[in-house]
Amino acid sequence: MNPANPVVSRQGRSDQTSAVTAGFLGWTLDAFDYFLVVYCLTAIGKEFGRSDTEMAFAITITLVLRPIGGLLFGLLADRYGRRRPFMVNLVFFSVIEVATAFAPGYHSFLVLRALFGIGMGGIWGVGGSLALEKVPPRLRGLVSGFLQEGYALGNLLASLCFLFLFQKWGWRPMFLLGGLPALLAVYVRFYVTESSVWQQTRNTTWKDQRTAIFANWKLFAYLVLLMTFMNFCSHGTQDMYPTFLQRFWHFDASKRSMISAIAGVGAIIGGVAGGYYSDIAGRKRAMVTALVLAMAVIPLWSLAPTQTLLIVGAFLMQFMVQGAWGVVPAHLSELSPDSVRGFLPGFAYQCGVLFSSTIVWIQASLAEHLSYATTMALTAALAFGGASIIAGLGRERKARVFGEVDAPSDVSV
Repeated sequence: MNPANPVVSRQGRSDQTSAVTAGFLGWTLDAFDYFLVVYCLTAIGKEFGRSDTEMAFAITITLVLRPIGGLLFGLLADRYGRRRPFMVNLVFFSVIEVATAFAPGYHSFLVLRALFGIGMGGIWGVGGSLALEKVPPRLRGLVSGFLQEGYALGNLLASLCFLFLFQKWGWRPMFLLGGLPALLAVYVRFYVTESSVWQQTRNTTWKDQRTAIFANWKLFAYLVLLMTFMNFCSHGTQDMYPTFLQRFWHFDASKRSMISAIAGVGAIIGGVAGGYYSDIAGRKRAMVTALVLAMAVIPLWSLAPTQTLLIVGAFLMQFMVQGAWGVVPAHLSELSPDSVRGFLPGFAYQCGVLFSSTIVWIQASLAEHLSYATTMALTAALAFGGASIIAGLGRERKARVFGEVDAPSDVSV
């Protein structure tokens, strides 16, 4: 039997489906809350009497605190299994989301967004390892793209929520929907089993886990660098884009939501397509291709002369950005040894988030001196160029079988 194409029972397929569904929905609900702040940025700032730059700091502090979640829940996932830390994480950030609806002022809002960052930082690595350790290697890229686009779906749902509910209810009631992840934890409890790969390769002591982590420091350094530039690409093209549409194009809430929703559809399609393409062409080639094409789309995305071309650019931009991102969960999981897969991809990803977290503040600050259009184009071009070079210089281990003896983990460049 080919280990890359194992015979899977009906019960095994059901467990795979449940794990992938849980990982996808966890990232969707996480992103939904994160993007509610993005869409309501100016409205929240108006209520609290704060500028765009001050409110952008609320986004930044969420990003800055994400590595703590990646560290905490990643260590727990490698030591105690993927499933239980995943459920704890879901309940934690669900409570914080609901509490955000009752924030009495700017500073309490910042504290809640910081705590939310810890929860958001843990969900990606733990949920991704739980799901990707269960699916066949030949489908790993496709499933990776699907999982990653939970983020794009969360963005899309947040834009639709803003479109249909904001004018009636304002920003606070929308955060009450953040209680839904607690229900997902119940689903995981009853329908998702623990990863057999973790059970076979788990670290039996904290000392063993510490040794395994430090043995892979070169890989970790490379992944942090890659994830820093990949997050420049995603957050640099998403987080301040609604504000760009408001300040530069003077679009109202309805039109901003419509364009964001169209871009979100492009992101979902692009992420799945990029992940699938990586199963055929390889992880690095798929990422570099998407990033180079994203650079070519910049003139339509931020410098378009007409509204129609702007909408086309918004769709194509997120198609390409998420086309590259759809490869990331599979690529990082395959590069990481079994014994640190719960920790290494997620923590490296969130450290990349930390180092790229200034992008929204940089864009808001530059826009005070340059036009929003020029600011968005310049920062995007630099991000895409850096990410494509770093992705192309790394190595890959496409379709490796998890649970086998690990190959050397250093990264040749």
